[in-house]
Amino acid sequence: MIRYALSCDHGHGFEAWFGSSSDYDDQAARGLVECPMCGSRSVSKQIMAPAVKGTKKSAPSADMAAKMQTMMMEAAREVRAHVEQNFDYVGDAFAREARDIHEGRSEKREIYGEATPADVKKLRDDGVPVAPLPNLPPDKSEVH
Repeated sequence: MIRYALSCDHGHGFEAWFGSSSDYDDQAARGLVECPMCGSRSVSKQIMAPAVKGTKKSAPSADMAAKMQTMMMEAAREVRAHVEQNFDYVGDAFAREARDIHEGRSEKREIYGEATPADVKKLRDDGVPVAPLPNLPPDKSEVH
C-alpha cells in the first residue's frame, strides 16, 4: 500500500491509499480519483516525504534524558513563577471566578487557584479556557 498526499484544482488537500503507484496512475487516468470535498476529478499528487521502513529513532541516552527533564522542569518552574507573579490568586473560588469572568459578570483578568477535576471538566465543556498549572517539587538548587 502507498499513501499519497493529493490536491484538486480548487486547492483542497487530502490523502488517499493505493495498492501501488501504478494503481493511482490507472485510477486517475480513468477519472476514478476525486476530491472528497468538492468532487473535482482534476487531482494531482503533492510532494511527500517518503516513509522508509527499517529506520528506527534511537532513544535518548540517560544523560540526554536527564538534561531534557531538567530543561522541562526549568520551563515549568518559569511558567509557574510567571503566573504567581502576574495573575490574581483566587484560591478555591477558581471555578466560580473563571466562569464569572468568562460570562462577563466579573472583571476580565488573569487568575489562578484550585479546582476539582469535575469543576475543570464543567468549565471546559462550557468553553471556559482553563489549563493546569504544574505543581512542582522544590528546585534542588534552591534548597539550602
